[in-house]
Amino acid sequence: MKENEDLGSLLNARFCLLTKNGGGTFGFTLLQELGKKGLILRRLETGGPAEQSRLMDGDRLLEVNGECVENMEHIRVVQKIRESGNRVLLTVLDEAVYENITALNMNVAELLPSQRRAPVAKPRLCLIQKDGLHPVLGFGFSVFASEGSTGTFYLSLISEGPAENAGVPAGARLLEMNGVSVRNYSMPQLMRKLQESGDKVTVLVVDPESEAFYEERKIPITAAMAESRMLPYKARKLHLVKGLHGYGFLLRQERHGMGSEGQFLREVEPGLPAEKAGIKEGDRLLAVNGKSIDGLEHDEVVSLICSSGSQVTFLVISAAGDLFYSSMALSPMLFYEEEAAESQPKAASDMSELPEPSPTAPHLCRLTRGPLGFGFQLSNIQDEEEIYITQVVPGGPGDLGGLKEGDLLLEVNGRKVKKESYKKVVLYMQEAGDDMRLLVERGIHTYCKKRLPIVPDAVVGR
Repeated sequence: MKENEDLGSLLNARFCLLTKNGGGTFGFTLLQELGKKGLILRRLETGGPAEQSRLMDGDRLLEVNGECVENMEHIRVVQKIRESGNRVLLTVLDEAVYENITALNMNVAELLPSQRRAPVAKPRLCLIQKDGLHPVLGFGFSVFASEGSTGTFYLSLISEGPAENAGVPAGARLLEMNGVSVRNYSMPQLMRKLQESGDKVTVLVVDPESEAFYEERKIPITAAMAESRMLPYKARKLHLVKGLHGYGFLLRQERHGMGSEGQFLREVEPGLPAEKAGIKEGDRLLAVNGKSIDGLEHDEVVSLICSSGSQVTFLVISAAGDLFYSSMALSPMLFYEEEAAESQPKAASDMSELPEPSPTAPHLCRLTRGPLGFGFQLSNIQDEEEIYITQVVPGGPGDLGGLKEGDLLLEVNGRKVKKESYKKVVLYMQEAGDDMRLLVERGIHTYCKKRLPIVPDAVVGR
């Protein structure tokens, strides 16, 4: 192990943060070459983003946004770079060093500083909304600056306030606000930016321990590295079976927040397959049958759907979610965990190395209301305030979102409800609209079979 650590210190891996140029590219080509190992960077544009970020011809690509890609298929790595939006963090190694290490039959990825460490948490991208019922709380945090340092801000949280409920860790370092780095901000500039945010603000933050880890290794922290479990919007995988009158939607190509063209689902007809599957008016189409449609023309996407026959699987993001990711210059595909899990080898580790959740650990379930509501009911134990999930409809939004019979309800959209009254829990659900995040505790719970009145149609089901 000592020998590996010494070799690892000599690797001198470079962490390069690239921002797309006016032409919408990062200024390099990623290749696999006959007789050579690894993913190779070639054809660097003179004066382009890659060259400006100290990348060199022949560099080997090891990580994309902190995720190891050493053993990943070329096409999947290219897709990950595209999904990163306007910015991407690449970990690369000099060609000569890479070839010397691989000649010794050593795993380069295991020698990277980012892989040889105690577990640390990923940064968090948190959408904080002011509490309408308690406006005095504001966003639920105050800002203090590191003395004698420009752009170094930390957050002090109000207990159970909007920021804490949105997932901001205590004492977090503030890195970005609404997609813009605050590293060069003064305190007055930051306060103006916060005031201009209105009733909601998106912050990129990292806890103090993780910040120290990244800084020690000179690893830039970007929104693309954010912990996916804490994000307010998630891509939805929907399966459609064609009916007598087709799928019941219109696909339109429209310009969206990232400044490029996207494919949007419009004129969703009531009662037809698209609506039954959970498609909402204005959803943006991301993938068809597991294939990203990024870069495809409208006619190519239509052809892809038609060639699927009588059924098709879509990956979509809501209109609000598309606006959120666009404001961050990110693709929602970047955080779609199922796709990553299917394609990434088990041996490859990510930037968090968090342990697998135990059966009794809290589970965050994301639901999008279908034509019949959210597809579950609530129940409680007599003489107690704890609320449980019951009557989960198979194949409904609750089931697809991960709810299980007997789950103990802990939070609704970040609000703690474990000791709240039934009426207040219902109110929180009514305020959620079409998208709802439920934090539940899964384990062996005993809950009474006497159910409370069914939550209104708009919340649970019809």
